[in-house]
Amino acid sequence: MAQSMSDRSHPIIAVVDDPRFEAHEDPGGRHPECPERLTAARSGLRSALEPDRMLRLTPRPAETGELEAVHAAGYIEGLAAALAQGSGRLDADTYFNAATREAAWLAAGSAAELARCLLRGEADQGLALLRPPGHHAEPSTPMGFCLLNNVAIAARAARRAGAERVAIVDWDVHHGNGTQTAFYDDPNVLFVSLHQYPFYPGTGAPEEVGAEAARGTTANVALPAGSGPEAYGEAFRRVVLPLLREFSPELLLVSAGFDAHAADPLAGMELDAQAFAAFATALTDLCPRTGFILEGGYDLGALEASVAAVTRCLQGEPVQLPEGRPSPTERTAIERTHAALSPLSAAVKAS
Repeated sequence: MAQSMSDRSHPIIAVVDDPRFEAHEDPGGRHPECPERLTAARSGLRSALEPDRMLRLTPRPAETGELEAVHAAGYIEGLAAALAQGSGRLDADTYFNAATREAAWLAAGSAAELARCLLRGEADQGLALLRPPGHHAEPSTPMGFCLLNNVAIAARAARRAGAERVAIVDWDVHHGNGTQTAFYDDPNVLFVSLHQYPFYPGTGAPEEVGAEAARGTTANVALPAGSGPEAYGEAFRRVVLPLLREFSPELLLVSAGFDAHAADPLAGMELDAQAFAAFATALTDLCPRTGFILEGGYDLGALEASVAAVTRCLQGEPVQLPEGRPSPTERTAIERTHAALSPLSAAVKAS
């Protein structure tokens, strides 16, 4: 793999975004997954990113082969046909309008382009401000505001571009069920999710650890509602970072949802913007070639502040993982994940 064109003292951040993402809008009225989310994320990025640090990537639609590396061919054809009807609902949560097909294909292709950019060494880290989000989209089913699984498509694109090992960390408050399904039997892609549990979509129990040769390459830190920075910090130290060190990925992709923020209206966690920056610091210290792909986050102020905090971290303003003792309920949840993985991972067993 090519080396990055800059050093860690002056990192280059690849950014991919497009105004066409804004045209994807609920035809029936106000929806939590709205264009204003992207406005807030852009504002956070602009407030923190030094112009000479940015490499602007050209968005592009996903190629059919990139989509079919994750989604069934029949699903892609059926989705395109459904979206051609103009507007409506794919399920109770997932809307579409006349602009959705272009936005969805563009989001997936842009995520893949970010992954390839990082592998080529053209930037140190990357941020993809995409809509619609993707991590709930199953190989044959849209759900949870998601139509195409952007992060999974990016991971498969990286593998096709030559990466032997790709890791995905999903810190969105909801479990990334679609991403897990895509890689559940793939030993070359590590998937680690930290999420509120039990909660939508109902998956992500700690005992879901992967299948066959891939056992141990799926990890679910299923935290109770009300979990805060101390619990997440402990989960990173006990589970997330040991797994990543052992797996040693060539590329790390983050499903960067910011709906575990205390202000978010759709969930019940207690994080703040600095906590997300701490996670980003820990991940990029371990794997400098890391791309952050926007997922959830529905309080606009929290989303803006969180994107800004992560962006500052990527430019050399590190934030340490939160310290402190989790509550007994939080500690029990983390230990349940640790116990499920210990027989499968020497790194987790030793942590």
